[in-house]
Amino acid sequence: MMTPKQTSIGLDVFYPIVPDIDWLRRLVPLGVRTIQLRMKDLSDEEMRRQISAAMDICSANGCQLIVNDFWELAIELKADFIHLGQEDLAVADVSAIRAAGLKLGVSTHSIEELAIGLDIQPDYVALGPIYETKLKAMKWSPQGLERVGDWARRVGDIPLVGIAGITIERASGVLKAGADSVAVITDFLTHPEPEKRVLEWLTWADDAR
Repeated sequence: MMTPKQTSIGLDVFYPIVPDIDWLRRLVPLGVRTIQLRMKDLSDEEMRRQISAAMDICSANGCQLIVNDFWELAIELKADFIHLGQEDLAVADVSAIRAAGLKLGVSTHSIEELAIGLDIQPDYVALGPIYETKLKAMKWSPQGLERVGDWARRVGDIPLVGIAGITIERASGVLKAGADSVAVITDFLTHPEPEKRVLEWLTWADDAR
């Protein structure tokens, strides 16, 4: 397995993504080291409340919080890490994000998107979908492990995150192919015992590190 590159930015090998503060509150105290808060269809006031609460929880538990998309609120609330998809990256003020001292991750699905992402010198690059995912409809076909290796060569020293369709059984293969971290959603969100599944992931992460 390749040596992880993510230590300096606080990105762990296991990287759960949660849809709201309730999920974050359940999982972070279990020992999660990196988590992304990805909220949808909430008012600005509610997003502000959830990001602020997430910052407090993560700070108290030594967990790296990554805020998805809402970069203006992240700057306002003095978060330290933001993740942008390609559509949000196209309209975001990257200079303002950098001036505020935020670390920045970006999603990529194609060579063209990777070039756009690398232009802003991100702190990590995410590639997906690695495997088929049922979380949402995507126009991109599964990338597969060969593409993970290709991306790892292209990004060089920038940490690479694999996302979509990743289970514990598949995760080590994604790291061996060249990723430094695996982002996970459906595998624990749809599990009958989510906390138990996350604890299994944390055991896997201890071994993977």
